Formats: sequence, structure tokens, C-alpha cells
Amino acid sequence: MKLGEIEGKKILWALGTGAVLLLALWHYQGVKAGALESQDGFLTWWYGILAVLGLAAVFALGWLLLGKAKFKIETIFAAACLLLGLIYCFVLPPLSAPDEIRHYISAYKISSTMLGQPSTDENGRVYIRSQDLFIENSGGSQDGAETGQGLGLFLEEKTYREIEKRGLKGTGDNQTVLSGQTAVATTPLAYVAPGAGIALGRLLNLGGLGLLYLGRLFNLLMFTAVMWLAVKRMPFGKEILCAVGLLPMTLHLAASFSYDAMIICISIYFAAICLDLAYSGKNVRIRDVVLLAAVMGIVGPCKMVYAVCMGFCLLIPVRKFGGLKQWAAAAAAVLFVYGAAMVLINLQTIQVYTGGTENYIGWAEEPGFTFSGLLHSPGKLIEMFYNTLVWQLQYYHLTMFGAYLGNIDQVLDVPYFIILFLTFALVVMALKKPGDETIYIKGWKRAWIWFLFLACAGATMFSMLVAWTPASSRVILGVQGRYFLPLLPIFLLTFKNEWLVLKKNYDRQLLFLIICSDVYAAVRLFSIVSMRI
Repeated sequence: MKLGEIEGKKILWALGTGAVLLLALWHYQGVKAGALESQDGFLTWWYGILAVLGLAAVFALGWLLLGKAKFKIETIFAAACLLLGLIYCFVLPPLSAPDEIRHYISAYKISSTMLGQPSTDENGRVYIRSQDLFIENSGGSQDGAETGQGLGLFLEEKTYREIEKRGLKGTGDNQTVLSGQTAVATTPLAYVAPGAGIALGRLLNLGGLGLLYLGRLFNLLMFTAVMWLAVKRMPFGKEILCAVGLLPMTLHLAASFSYDAMIICISIYFAAICLDLAYSGKNVRIRDVVLLAAVMGIVGPCKMVYAVCMGFCLLIPVRKFGGLKQWAAAAAAVLFVYGAAMVLINLQTIQVYTGGTENYIGWAEEPGFTFSGLLHSPGKLIEMFYNTLVWQLQYYHLTMFGAYLGNIDQVLDVPYFIILFLTFALVVMALKKPGDETIYIKGWKRAWIWFLFLACAGATMFSMLVAWTPASSRVILGVQGRYFLPLLPIFLLTFKNEWLVLKKNYDRQLLFLIICSDVYAAVRLFSIVSMRI
């Protein structure tokens, strides 16, 4: 490494850390104003802890990325994901992520099974401890009305106050009652990690908040471990996986109860296995096929649209299987496991959406579109897709990177210039750099990955058109950018070309700036919530 390059990295390290420090001091004014107005002095020392942890994370991760010692990128990612994930878990408390209250109650159900206790009654309602009822009954207020739909559903200063007041200790009241929330009808494997966290909290006799934070921590640990495996196995473009894994939206989901955390990391791991088998010198072994089948059997029933990920297997040359017959057997095994999982978990759902002649959208109290009706009206289907892309594409971009966090709360926003920088950073990291002698994904393989990405996006939009959109709407409702994160890193890898080549490799510098952006977003969000009285 040249002396000038070393000095440049030191300057960037110092500037990044200094900028985060100055911004943290600036946003302290908002926290102080909120503390004075609410008379909750704990906000200032909470913010002090957050600022110190954030600065420590920026300083330490900057040293790992920009220092003389060359640490493996997967090691740096694991450290960054855990540190930043814990910060986001603190700033955006339990139940603040999209649909998190239902994911929480689904994990609670699994925890009862783990502990050998009854999980549901005859009607499928979930048993919880009576001391945990406050979690779903202590919502915030919006426009003067009490929501009463969950602790962090509407995130405001009152949420922090209740967390500080209750603490992690339990009350000792372990009498079981029925939750008013409905568990998600999906594979129980989606909630094994957070369910284990809740089970541990119950064994330790922690209170409801203790269960919430342990459940989130276990989900974050699962996400970090699987992403570490994915980055480690990826034959090229490792930094792209790291960058997508450190986007504000990804961190928010990873540090929550959401099964999106599992879907994102498992889907990326599946793609990493396929690319490793396609481009490394390895031949496909039986254990590789078993692993691919197992991964698809886990992720498939969660959201059926990610079945397109199986298409990554076609990037692997037939010769690496030992011949066409072995290739066909491997493909059949993966398809069989996926199909069996779908029939076992989602058969009833599939029958409802594909066989019904009527569809009622409960939240809108209106009739909706039907599968058969759309197939017989292709013009209407094209119109809905066109209108949605024209009016909603910007929203998909913003919600994929994390412009609106919480329950897609536009007050809890990450500034637009940060979203622009994150977009720029991902594109630059995807381009060819010195030392990249080979462009692996090109020709038909590039076109195939584009097709898979578009097929996933189209299937997602179609599913929400049937499941969530009333017939009176002119656009497809319910689609969010976070649904595209599982395929985003592989799609970005196709950007590398021979026409646009960078003179230097700035991947580690950009990763450091992404980390700085994450910490800045966290301290700013804490300030916003503190003033939301």
C-alpha cells in the first residue's frame, strides 16, 4: 500500500469520526429540548450512551476497514452488523418495525413449544403470560387518539419513557392469558431464533421487555451468522453483500422480530452458494444439493415470491454435477423439497387466492381483485402495473434503503441526501476495479439475473394486488422496497462492465462511510423521537 493511500485513509477515518461527533453534538439540542418539555431527564443520558457507542463503533470499524492490518471482510461485516444492529435495536425499540407485533406473537408461540407448554387454544389464539399483556395494549397516541395496538407501533417519547419505567425485570406473574394478536401463518422455522430468545427470557423470569430485547438479539445473531457465511462463501463481490447488509432498512429488520431478517440472509446465502459452485473450481457434491434444498425449504413458505431464487441454480454448469442425469436429479431434489414445504405450509393460502371467484379486502372494507379475474383481464393487469411503476417507483427506492423507518413512518426518516449517497456507494462498489481481471456475470447470465429480479418484483406486486389492493385503487398497494432486498446484491453484481472502470478500489472507504451514515441516522432518529411528545 502506497504512503499517500495510507495517509488518505487516515484522513477519511478522522473526518468520518469527526463528522459523526459534530452531528451527535448538534442533535443533542433536540434531545435536550425534548427532555425539558417532557421532564424526562433520562433521555439525555440515554443519548449520551448512544453517542458514545456510535462513535466507538465508527472509530473501531474504521480502524478495521482502513488500518494497515487487512482483516477479512466477513469478519469486519460481522462486527459491524452486530454493533450497528444493537444501536438500531436501542433507537428503534421493540414492535416499531413493520408488522413486528405479529412477528413477536408468532415467536412467542414458538417459545411455548420450545418450553413444552401449550402455545395456542383450540381457536389458534396464542397463550402469553399476563405480565406481558402491556406489550400489545400500551400503544402510543396519534392525532390525540390512543392507538393501543402495541408498545412501539407509533414511536414517540412516551415509548422511551415506558421502557425506562418498566425495565427488564419480571413481576413474577406467570399466569397465562390469551393474546389479542394473531400469529403469522407461515413456517415455524421463521421464528426459531427470536423464539429461542423469548424462551430464554421466560426461563430467566425476565419481564416483557426482557423477552422483547432477547428475542430481537437472537434474531440479530441469526442474521449476522448467516450473512457471515454468505460473505465468506461468495467468490467475488463480497463488499456488495456487506453494503446491502448494512443499509438502514436491513439493520432495522435484522434487529427486530421480523421474518424478513431470515428471508434476506437465507436468500442471499442461497445465491452465494450458487455463485460459488458456478465460478469456483468446486464440483457440486451431494451435501451442496442437500444444503440448497434445505435453504429453499426454509425460505420458500415464508414468501412464495422468492421461489425465483431457485433460478440461481441454473448459473451452475451441468458438467459440475457430473452430467445431465445428475443435474436433473439435483434439480428434482431442490424442487421437491420446496414443493413439499409449500404444500405443507401454504396449500390452503394458495387455494384461497387461486380458486376464489370473490375477494374481500378487510382493511379497506371493499371488494378486491381475484386471480382468475386478472387473468381474464390482462389489460387491467397491465394498467395497474404501469400506474404503480409510474407513481410508486420512487417510494420503492426509498423504502428499500430505509428512508422511512419504524412502521414506514415518514417522520422517522433518513435524510434524502443519505439515501442518494447509499445508492451512489452501491453502484460504485459494483463497478470494475483494478485487479478485477474477469467479469464473471455477463451475456446470458446477466440477462438471466435481471429476469429473476424482475420476476420477483412482478410476483411481489401481483401477490399484493390480489391480497391487499381494493378494486377501487388505481395502483397496487402494500408493496415496499424492503421486499427487493433479498435479490438486490446479486442484481448489483451485474453492473460490472468493460466500459466503465474505476482507477482505484474504494470499496472499504465506501463501507466506512456507510457505517458513518448508519450511526448518523441513529442519533438523528433518537433526537426526533425525543421531541415527539
